[in-house]
Amino acid sequence: MANCVVLNWEGKEAGKASLDLKVAKDSSAGDLMHRAVLRHQAHSRQGTASTLTRSEVRGGGRKPYKQKGTGRARQGSIRTPLRPGGGIIFGPKPRSYNLGMNRKERRLALRTALMARINDIKVVKDFGLSLETPKTSEISACLERFGIKPNTKVLIILSSPSEVIKRSVRNLEKVKLVAANQLNVFDLLHANTLVLGEDALSAIKEVYGDD
Repeated sequence: MANCVVLNWEGKEAGKASLDLKVAKDSSAGDLMHRAVLRHQAHSRQGTASTLTRSEVRGGGRKPYKQKGTGRARQGSIRTPLRPGGGIIFGPKPRSYNLGMNRKERRLALRTALMARINDIKVVKDFGLSLETPKTSEISACLERFGIKPNTKVLIILSSPSEVIKRSVRNLEKVKLVAANQLNVFDLLHANTLVLGEDALSAIKEVYGDD
């Protein structure tokens, strides 16, 4: 079990919170998280790269010149892969890059990654509830009050982010906002600091703490 300090919107201590999730063994944790990251990155690929084979290139229906007597190498089509503008041999075609990983492994990898970052977690009570209109400067100011330096990669995790918070965060290049039920290992490991709403911490315990 790990304990975290709960901060209020002003950056002052407002209590304590605990997080206790089942994690992978030390011998397999690194490999498990690595496979989860590879899976996430592979699923981000569109897989739409495509080239034309010689049968798909336009033209080339007529033999370019006669078989014999020209002194040149024989050719049957101007769309042969050996000529400029011809087809591509073994070029890429649309495909899926998805990698398989069963549900138990995915959940275990996520819990392991989250507990591995426990020292970089800042739990905030009532994150952004005082914001009535979108205001990026207020989000930047609150991160500084939490002791987070500028240009630090921050992952903000809330149970159900409001539209006001979404619009306040979207112009901050180094800050990413995700819902508590949409966590992934890549985001957890990529950020330098994790900012969790107190309600998000409860949601994480409820969603991922049963296994």
